[in-house]
Order: sequence, then C-alpha cells, then structure tokens
Amino acid sequence: MPSTRIASALAALEAHRVEIGHRTIADLFAEDPNRFSRYQLRLDDLLFDYSKHRVSDATLAHLITLARAADFDHRRTALFAGEKVNLTEHRPAFHMALRNFSGRPMLIDGHDVMPDVIAMRAKVDEFASAVRAGDIRGSTGAPFAHLVNIGIGGSDLGPAMAARALFPFIQPGMSTHFVANVDGADLADTLKGLDLSRTLFIISSKTFSTQETMANARSARALVASALGEAAVADHFAAVSTKLDLVAAFGIREDRVFGFWDWVGGRYSIWSAIGLSLDVAIGPQRFAEFLLGGFDVDEHFRTAPIEENIPAMMALLGVWYRNVWGYGSHAVIPYDQRLARFPAYLQQLDMESNGKSVMRSGEPVQTATAPVIWGEPGTNGQHAFFQMLHQGTDPVPVDFLVAVDPVDSDAHHHALLVANCFAQSEALMRGRSHVEVEEILAKQGLSKAEIATLAPHKVFPGNRPSSTLIYRSLTPRMLGRLIALYEHKVFTQSVIWNINAFDQWGVELGKELCSRLVPLVSDAGTSLSGLDGSTAGLIAYRRSLQAGR
Repeated sequence: MPSTRIASALAALEAHRVEIGHRTIADLFAEDPNRFSRYQLRLDDLLFDYSKHRVSDATLAHLITLARAADFDHRRTALFAGEKVNLTEHRPAFHMALRNFSGRPMLIDGHDVMPDVIAMRAKVDEFASAVRAGDIRGSTGAPFAHLVNIGIGGSDLGPAMAARALFPFIQPGMSTHFVANVDGADLADTLKGLDLSRTLFIISSKTFSTQETMANARSARALVASALGEAAVADHFAAVSTKLDLVAAFGIREDRVFGFWDWVGGRYSIWSAIGLSLDVAIGPQRFAEFLLGGFDVDEHFRTAPIEENIPAMMALLGVWYRNVWGYGSHAVIPYDQRLARFPAYLQQLDMESNGKSVMRSGEPVQTATAPVIWGEPGTNGQHAFFQMLHQGTDPVPVDFLVAVDPVDSDAHHHALLVANCFAQSEALMRGRSHVEVEEILAKQGLSKAEIATLAPHKVFPGNRPSSTLIYRSLTPRMLGRLIALYEHKVFTQSVIWNINAFDQWGVELGKELCSRLVPLVSDAGTSLSGLDGSTAGLIAYRRSLQAGR
C-alpha cells in the first residue's frame, strides 16, 4: 500500500533528522566548498538555489524515496493525461492545456480540448486588441482608459497580482483596477476619480452567481446606468462566464462573453479567459509570452527526473520541514515591489489546495498538511516581521525571489535591493554566536558587565533555511514560470500527503450560513431563534446600535 510505503519513508526521514540535527547549515558549507554548485537547479536563466537548507545528499535520497513511495511519477503522468485527479468533483485538473504550445493534443475522455482552447484564446485576443486600438469604445465614443475587473478568489487574485507585477508592460494611458470585497468601500474607492464614460467593467464569475461578485457587479451597473443611461450598459461591460442566460439578463452582449471549462479551477484560472483584463492591459503578444512561461515549466515538470525537477524539489523540501521538523509556516519574500501581491496569490494556491484533513480515500490524513503561507516584499518586511524570522522561537523556511536586472527601475536602487536579499538569506543561515557578539561589543568599548547584559539580546541562532529563486528580469514569460513552479510544487506535496489538491469544500459552509444570516442582519424584525448564543447576541447588538443612531 502507498500509505504504508509513505509512512516507512517518513520514519526513515525522522531517523535521519536525528542523525543530521547536530550539523548546522554553516557546517555543511564548511564541509563542502562546492555546495552551492551542487545544490541548485536551473531552467534557462532561472536558478533555484537550495544550498542554504538543512539537507545533505543522504537527505535528498530519503526525500526522493518518499516521492517514489507516493507514486509521484504515476500521479504526475495522470495529471497530464487528463485523468480525473479531482476525485470529489469527478473532473481533471487540466489548466496546463490553456498554455500548451507543443502542438500535442490534450485529451479528456478521448476528446482533444486544444481546438476549443485555441478558439477561445483567439476570441479573447481579438477583443483585447480591439479595446487597445480603440476600435471598441464606450457609449460616448471615447476609447477606454480604465479596466475594472470585478471578481473574487482566483477571478481576482490572479489578474490583480499579474497586472501589478507586469505594470511596465501595460499600454500607456490605460489603468487597471480590481474589485473583490463585498465591502462597498472596495468598489467606491476604486471608482472614485474614474471617468465612467471611459471605463470597461469585466465581470469574472463562471456561474455569474457568486454572491460578492454579483453584488459589486449590480452596483457598478447601476452607477453606469445612472451616469450614462441604461443603454450604455452593453457598451461598458464584458463577462467571463459560462452562464449566457444570466449574462444576457444583466445586459451584456453575447459577443462580449468569454468562457472557460469546469476542468479549470478558480485558483488556476489566470491562464484562461479570466486573464482578459491582463490580456487587454499588456496585449495579446505579451499575454502569449506569459502563457509560454507556464508551458516552459510544464515541460520541465513533466519530463525532468525528481532530482532535477525544480517544483518537485521545492515540494520535497517543504515536506521535510513541515512533516519532519514540524515547522508550521512558510514565508515567500519577493525582493520586487511589483510582486507585492504574489504571496497573497500563493496563499490561495497553496492553502486552498492543500489545506485538507482527509486523504483522497476520505480517511483522516496521517501527517500535517499545508503550512501557513505568508510574506511581503523585501525590503519592507525587514522592518516588520524579519525580527521574528531571525530571533523568534519558531524557525520559518523562506523563499527569496529576486531579479538580476530591474524592469523600468533605477539600477542603483536595484543594487541595494539585491544586496539586501542576499544579506538576509546569509544572515538567516549564518546567525551570530554569543562569542561573536561579545567580541563586537568589546570592540565598541562596553564594559564586561554591559556586555553580559546586552549580549544575549544580540545573538542570532542562524541555521534557518531558505531558498533563492534568481532570474534575469520579471518579464511576462518569467512571471508565468514563477506561477507554474508553485502550482506544480503544490501538486507534488498533495501527492506526498495523498490529498486532493483540486477541490475546496472548506469554503462552502461559511457561504451557506451567510445566505441564512443575510435576512436576519438586514431586517431587524426577524426572529433570532435557533441561532447559537454568540451569533444571536452579535446580531442583537448590531440592531441596538442601529436603533440608537
């Protein structure tokens, strides 16, 4: 049984941790001057440095044994073969087809989906080109200058993250905006100062019924109708949805509706028509480069053996720390302000995919699963949470991301940025001992008593693991590569944990309860009987404050 083999492989890793636990990362570098050259993987100009990890050749051998025990090769093949790897929803996870440039068919139940994918991509590109050229205009005849994407979850996080990351590539004179939160402040603040006559709204909802998205969409529609007239709605809205009847009832023309398929999960949908706002902003050619970056990684992940496979190695290192060392979180720190939303994007990708407590069989998992994913751009984080990374009680593995060359940025600033990135990973690894601190303080002229008092506070334990992903520059193609690396990392970890990475039933209960509570919150006359004491008390308190205003 795979579960038995996995348990055995994990037990071997536990025993190995005891063997290697006394050796620090600095010790490993001292023992092997060529460690950096041996503990790195490359994909063109993208380098994945994992030399600053608590691993040896023996560790890697154990981790590879674990992957094979979990039938990694078979599960990877099934993913790319279009098998129904999403067991609970009886569908494939086939987002790789959206960025397939190989010319090979991509089959689901014997049907090649590529003609449909290519046709929809052409329709999206044609619309994007027409908006960019001013051939499609608003109701007053003015060309569009503002794009407002209304969605939530994957229909927001992906396009919003990518548009910010690729800001230098956005067409001059065009601005992109994203509304997700049902809090009315999100829509109001976004639209403040925008000329509605030059604004194109894109409603991104496969079912055209997502509560938050449709609340924002209806409010935006009312504003357009009020400012420009009811007839203007058709000129100022497009939709990414499969529900043509609901879209038509909203007032959106059929030729401005773009669909995708149930084998595309929300958190993987940036590659689909959900990327319409990005396609318009950066143009079809650069959007194709973005897709090509994802394809580059698909081919690497599909064909490279485990020991040479970047996403697989990222995943195995994560399992090493999560399941053997017991580390509960993982930080992603891009040294690139334009990747500010990348950690949030990865939160959904990782925690919605692998935040599961049952295996694919429905039985309880035997190990811890998804760690908490978090992070902010460097250097901002250095003046916020890096204190905890360096001296806190809980070690946190870190991914650093940095470009060699800036895009549309000052070279001097970028040199400072890169130096900070490298310094932080070195500091996490090296630390600073009590003896080193005492020597530094003595050179500063402090007395022995002062040194004894201050030294403990300035010790850095070090031995804290990190990876560095370094690449030439953040282009559309590189962004596609980075996203796909983490997608396949998450999938590989789901294989090790034997969970389904492609459903998300955990979001359903809160939605159901919200639908039940909306009338109770909206109407002060409704009975609160049947609610738990806390929920009833909160609603009652809200009513009392409203009554007193």
